[in-house]
Amino acid sequence: MHDELKLDNQICFRLYSASRLITQAYTPMLSELGITYPQYLVLMVLWEKDNQLVNDIAHRLFLETNTVTPLIQRMEKQGLITRKQGDKDKRQQIVSLTLSGKETEERAFQLIPPAMLGRLSACPLQLEDYQTLAKELDSIINTLKK
Repeated sequence: MHDELKLDNQICFRLYSASRLITQAYTPMLSELGITYPQYLVLMVLWEKDNQLVNDIAHRLFLETNTVTPLIQRMEKQGLITRKQGDKDKRQQIVSLTLSGKETEERAFQLIPPAMLGRLSACPLQLEDYQTLAKELDSIINTLKK
C-alpha cells in the first residue's frame, strides 16, 4: 500500500467529512426556516447584495448556472425570491429577495450562529484559528478553481 493513498493521509477526505458534517449540523435549523443548505447559500449571497444575476450567484457559489437555476425556481415558488428579465439582455435573469426572503435573514441570524457556536464550543479552536483556517481554505479554493 502506498502511503499517499492511505485515507488517513488525505486532506480531501478531511475536507469532505468536515463539509458533510457541518451541513448535517445545519439541517435542523434550516428545516425550521423551511430551506435547504444550498438555498441558504443563495440567500446569503442575496443578503450581502440583493438584485443579482443568476450567473453572478452561480459564480459566487462556484456552481454552474444550470445547477443554480432549478434551485432559484424552487425558491421563487416558496416566495423567498423573485426573478425578472434583465433590461438590456432579456436572457439574463435578475434575482431579488422578497419580504419573506429578507425576513428569513433575521430569523437565520437569531437561530444559526448561536446554535453553531454551541455545537463547536467543545472544539479547542479559538476565533483566530477559524480565521486562519478560512484563509487557508480560501487559498486551496483559489488554487483549485484556476
